[in-house]
Amino acid sequence: MGISPKLRKKFPVLRQGIYANTATSGLLSEDLLEWRQEHDLDFLIGGSGAKMGSDKLLAATRLTVARFFNFMDENVALVPSFSQGLNLLLEGLGNSEKILLLKGDYPSLNWPFESRDFSIVYLEIGKDLEERIYTEVKDRNITVFACSAVQWLNGFKIDFDFLKQLKADFPHLLVLMDGTQFCGTEYFDFSGSGIDVLGSSGYKWLLSGYGNGFFLVKPEIQDRFRLRSKGYGSGRNSKHQKDGREFCKHLEPGHLDSLSFGSLDFSMKFLMDVGLEAIGEHNQKLASFTKDNLVSHGLLDDVVAHRGPWGTIFNIQKKDGYDDLVKNTIVCARRGDGIRLSFHFYNTINEVEAILEILKK
Repeated sequence: MGISPKLRKKFPVLRQGIYANTATSGLLSEDLLEWRQEHDLDFLIGGSGAKMGSDKLLAATRLTVARFFNFMDENVALVPSFSQGLNLLLEGLGNSEKILLLKGDYPSLNWPFESRDFSIVYLEIGKDLEERIYTEVKDRNITVFACSAVQWLNGFKIDFDFLKQLKADFPHLLVLMDGTQFCGTEYFDFSGSGIDVLGSSGYKWLLSGYGNGFFLVKPEIQDRFRLRSKGYGSGRNSKHQKDGREFCKHLEPGHLDSLSFGSLDFSMKFLMDVGLEAIGEHNQKLASFTKDNLVSHGLLDDVVAHRGPWGTIFNIQKKDGYDDLVKNTIVCARRGDGIRLSFHFYNTINEVEAILEILKK
């Protein structure tokens, strides 16, 4: 079916140049802006009366998140950001766990582990990563493996089939994933994956604005945690408050913002209407085209050239090209030692070609 070019018209930023920076921030659509204005107008006019319906909106948002990932809404927790959700979660994880992390992974994933009294083993991101992960888990009694689905610096994507096999071979292993640079780029069946805990913020590829995120936690590993967080908001926003949400309610101790989570609900429904399979197919074509051309011009390292799974993020090893891109109204970012480009379904092959022409000069 493919992605309709008409969808680009919903994102006004795209009229100003080439937006290759979704890894920093996803775009606001005109449709979402209209919903947010109506939401705040209702609050302006109705006061507390407008907010009394928040419980239903939040319950609907959990259900939308569950549908998005083929999961159960009673095991979905809504959090203001991935960072806050992970810190609440780790407060309930015993210090006897032995953690495997990746060097250079996103700070909001690694730092919460490093700031606690866990025993931590690190692996370099690079060639034969999955084989090295398997060896570490097998030989060093690793009990928790945590990483980003897609690396924020260069787009390195973990092999999900490998994770499924890893979990099958080591059932005791708790696999925790940061999906902030992945969720929204393609269809993903969480229930059938080898991942036990998936968390994400919504402001990047989910196009939901700031102040919203979620955690999905499979019920069979919930007894690994002893969560203590509580507040008056715990469990109030669901029909399952007495029985089905005993775990996830601890990740929602306070009031949740109906504007932020209503935006998450709206944008995830929008992406499902576009079609997650179609989005994934489009993004894969963009990624393959970009990767092949950048490699052929010597702008990516050998790890990328010989890697199968890859995200929609690329780090260009050309220090002097950033200013040229900006002058040509291309929005991108400096990251590490290079220039980070990141593409979503609203980008086109023609835009990638235009960027390549500038980089070749």
